[in-house]
Amino acid sequence: MGQSLLTKYVALKQEAEAIQEKLERMQNDPNLQREFEFKDKLTQLMKEFDKSASDVLVLLAPESGATTAATSTGRAKRKLKVYKNPATGEVVETRGGNQKTIKAWKDEHGHDTVESWVVDTKD
Repeated sequence: MGQSLLTKYVALKQEAEAIQEKLERMQNDPNLQREFEFKDKLTQLMKEFDKSASDVLVLLAPESGATTAATSTGRAKRKLKVYKNPATGEVVETRGGNQKTIKAWKDEHGHDTVESWVVDTKD
């Protein structure tokens, strides 16, 4: 039989107390205080000049491409894969693995087999 609710409660309470102690130690760390001070000053400056965080990033590192769609979605755009079914000659282009024809082919022939049908990959 599993742990009683009381045992789970006591364990969680002890864990919460340990976390609270860690938080209190961090709050007294002068390095954390300086980071809070920097963040507060930066936020105030951004408000004063009506700038967003992404505006600041572009100003500080324009070559990083902070304004591209890839960074706003959190990941790079997928490569375009071109598949050609050797049995039927049908060609399918897709950027995702959820394309219905590719999915049907994988169900029928297996993932590795269908991946071997990739004839071209483009950015």
